[in-house]
Amino acid sequence: MYVGTLSFDLLLGDVRSLKEKRSLVRPIVAELQRKYAVSVAETGHQDLHRRAEIGLAVVSGDTGHLTDVLDRCERLVAGRPEVELLSVRRRLHNDED
Repeated sequence: MYVGTLSFDLLLGDVRSLKEKRSLVRPIVAELQRKYAVSVAETGHQDLHRRAEIGLAVVSGDTGHLTDVLDRCERLVAGRPEVELLSVRRRLHNDED
């Protein structure tokens, strides 16, 4: 069994309230869940208007499949025009860790 995680640090565009922030972050989280069947949530910077952290996890029996899903998720977030991807942290774990 292999577990892969991604942590996205995002800078949001012209956002003036936490309500506007949620209207940008929620669709990204929902699309990742829908398209790739991953576990994903907003995990940090909840009190900042223009920053967001999204955490994502995937479990697979094959490292190739795991890497492919993580790559696709990263491309999806990086391709969103309303956010700037500041950094991505990737971790891979196996059941022997």
